[in-house]
Amino acid sequence: MRYLTAGESHGPQLTAIIEGVPAGLYITNEDINFELSRRQKGHGRGRRMQIEKDQVQIMSGIRHGKTLGSPVALVVENKDWTHWTKIMGAEPITEEQEKEMKRQISRPRPGHADLNGAIKYNHRDIRNVLERSSARETTIRVAAGAVAKKILSELGITVAGHVLEIGGVKAEKAEYANLEELKEVTENSPVRCFDEEAEAKMMKAIDDAKAAGDSIGGVVEVIVEGMPVGVGSYTHYDRKLDSKLAGAVLSINAFKGVEFGIGFEAARKNGSEVHDEIVWDEEKGYTRSTNRLGGLEGGMSTGMPIVVRGVMKPIPTLYKPLKSVDIESKEPFSASIERSDSCAVPAASVVAEAVVAWEIASSIVEQFGVDRMDLISENVEAMREWARKF
Repeated sequence: MRYLTAGESHGPQLTAIIEGVPAGLYITNEDINFELSRRQKGHGRGRRMQIEKDQVQIMSGIRHGKTLGSPVALVVENKDWTHWTKIMGAEPITEEQEKEMKRQISRPRPGHADLNGAIKYNHRDIRNVLERSSARETTIRVAAGAVAKKILSELGITVAGHVLEIGGVKAEKAEYANLEELKEVTENSPVRCFDEEAEAKMMKAIDDAKAAGDSIGGVVEVIVEGMPVGVGSYTHYDRKLDSKLAGAVLSINAFKGVEFGIGFEAARKNGSEVHDEIVWDEEKGYTRSTNRLGGLEGGMSTGMPIVVRGVMKPIPTLYKPLKSVDIESKEPFSASIERSDSCAVPAASVVAEAVVAWEIASSIVEQFGVDRMDLISENVEAMREWARKF
């Protein structure tokens, strides 16, 4: 499977075209809209979330609630487009009209794609860069991820994400009975945190940062349960599942680090404290006594829960702007301010779920892939049974 997205932050719409979705997958607008609504929630979100009420339109590839095997086209309309039609319109305009709009941006913001993108594409108006590099694009990636999550649910695979840390406040309580409990608790948390005490401190940290005109980042975690053994491969660098997952997480706007299982902590431990001993019983087959490597060995799934974490830096658009240089005058200025969030970590955990789900589903369809969901399901179950008896 693969997908492409198109659209700008203040353009008319965001679009995804998804290729390779197996036929016979039952999916509706409601399935996708549920995920889109999750992305818009979270303490610390800005005014844009009050404007946009994201709803998907399924344009092709699905008929009467089931995928056809042909490309699936999804569209999410930008409600704010009505205020930006002159500024972001596709039709040519004169120099005089451009001057009248007075919306050309020549002051790049530190931490954004602004300056690098302007130099790369020779844009004198930095809006040509920031519109596409905006995190608004993650909306349609969540829509594509909703399709992937639906595929996985048909195969008995569950994906859940939550927040572990915001602004230096760490969640200590992490003992949940199962992923359903984790999902239930975090879905009702304004910061998607399982630890209620940490939740209150995280919200205060967000409020303090907002009052100071600043922003804060954090750490999110995604867990995948129900994986068959051997998804991915050790044979080529570009087929390793952990490599694909790492790239997907780091592709999310503002993410600067990724780890699996105990992650970077492994550098400070002995091998006996890092690797997971193999055990076997007649009912489960092969399992691990621990899951320090996060369900991945040699670029493949072990059958244990996949655990991946991502580090999100503070959003660089600040209401206490950093210094920059005007690309026209070369004079120093305070960086221009675009409407922004003081913290988007809770929303980012939903995006992380989506990109992880996509890479897992894509790898499974490739490995067990045929054109129909029912046959893929049979192949996955046959692999589970084979692994139990091996």
